[in-house]
Amino acid sequence: MKRIGIDVGGTNTDAVLVENDAVVDAVKVPTTEDVMSGVVASLRALLARVGERARPLDAVMIGTTHFINAVVQRRELVRTAALRISLPASQSLTPMIDWPRDLRAAVDPLVFMVEGGHEYDGRVFMPLDERAVREAAQRISDSGVRTLGISATFSPLTAEHELRAAEIVREVDPGLAITLSHRLGRMGLLERENVTLLNACLAPLGRTTIAAFKAALQATGLEAPFYLTQNDGTVMLAEVAAEFPVYSFASGPTNSMRGAAFLSRLDGAMVVDVGGTTSDIGCLVHGFPREANNVVEVGGVRTLFRMPDLLSIGLGGGTLVVEGEGQGGQPAVGPRSVGFRLPQKALVFGGDTLTATDIGVAAGLIDLGDKRLVKHLSAGLVKATLARITAMLEEGIDRMKTQADDVTLIAAGGGAFLIPERLAGVGRVLQVPHASVANAVGAAIAQVSGEVDQVFTNIGRDAALAQARTLAEQRAVHAGADAATLKLVDIEDLPLAYLPGGAMRVRARVVGDIAAAGA
Repeated sequence: MKRIGIDVGGTNTDAVLVENDAVVDAVKVPTTEDVMSGVVASLRALLARVGERARPLDAVMIGTTHFINAVVQRRELVRTAALRISLPASQSLTPMIDWPRDLRAAVDPLVFMVEGGHEYDGRVFMPLDERAVREAAQRISDSGVRTLGISATFSPLTAEHELRAAEIVREVDPGLAITLSHRLGRMGLLERENVTLLNACLAPLGRTTIAAFKAALQATGLEAPFYLTQNDGTVMLAEVAAEFPVYSFASGPTNSMRGAAFLSRLDGAMVVDVGGTTSDIGCLVHGFPREANNVVEVGGVRTLFRMPDLLSIGLGGGTLVVEGEGQGGQPAVGPRSVGFRLPQKALVFGGDTLTATDIGVAAGLIDLGDKRLVKHLSAGLVKATLARITAMLEEGIDRMKTQADDVTLIAAGGGAFLIPERLAGVGRVLQVPHASVANAVGAAIAQVSGEVDQVFTNIGRDAALAQARTLAEQRAVHAGADAATLKLVDIEDLPLAYLPGGAMRVRARVVGDIAAAGA
């Protein structure tokens, strides 16, 4: 099977061709401001190197920071309607009440709250006020708002009111893009509602991004189904992924971790992915990133949904180094970075800005650009900067470790040369082939997943586990998986003592190979 993996980072856009279990070739080009021209450039550069060996191509996998950047930078977000089914409860805390002021202003929500929802034990809290839902739908349609997020109390337990509300809204306005909270979030109304509304305000960007990627592929003459990488280390058919842009949040470092596992043949280790702007530190468990089980902030918004457990620090190849501005007169390292302007700004490329890459070249860690342009850097500055980088890495690794023993660490990313051979708390540091494009490798080798996180009552443990697995398999097939290859990779159940009827929360996850075209 031949696949091309592409990862769009803040500094570089990487592309690799993977055939079966081997990396055939890889390229790295600067990320462009419009993103898509950088994707086209990476594909053309890769095809120029591999020629006809890339054809026939089975799939193209693309990882992008496009959606999370839109949230962080408060751009390309559309006005969104919020429908909460919960009254008379929760009326003192309106939707988006805890959002940063500038982000709320960018989305400018149209908010509706109606009677309905369920109790923690699955009983109806209040009957759904269908008339109020219909009136809200009409007002949304009249306002010109084209996206809507619907949330209801305890909808992960029973989604009845969310589903019925969506039916009513579609009767009024069939073209409205609707996100339902039970498909994304977990227990916790505000956090689940937050991620639902983030998804809703990104929905048009999801569609335009997919169309732009498709045009980029056509511009290079490639004909193959394409997928978007997700933040659990798997991929989803692009058309399906467009419905859930929030699932791409943090997919870049997740791709690197999956690529590191593939390149090292290790299922369990720590990974440090040093990019152009940040270093992401995480832990591999069974070949996939460890998942966060607590609240994760995205652009200042509290969310509680599927996200990898990562620590990001301001250290990358483009990180600024400033003499004498650190503690005790030592050099300051980060968090600012020149980002994708590294080829123009770094000293070794004829620029005027001292970066971590310049320090690496001066120290002989990498041969890049013109090393004569950093000969003037003093040995003391280089040594002190490398010591500060080491301290930053050791602190980050210590924060992410879950054991006192030394761990194995896999170095990944274009800035992996900044990771020293010896680190406190680390038994060995692995420098693997193609580490600089581990993110694109992770995208290329990704499988398709299906996941469910739901509360079941009154059916018994075995039946609940079976139902959860079936639901997860259905979602995987919808996302583009071959049903015959699906396997269960994770399932857990948690009895909920405070709920009657033998209630339990079940999380199930399956993965499978991508389905053949036309299957």
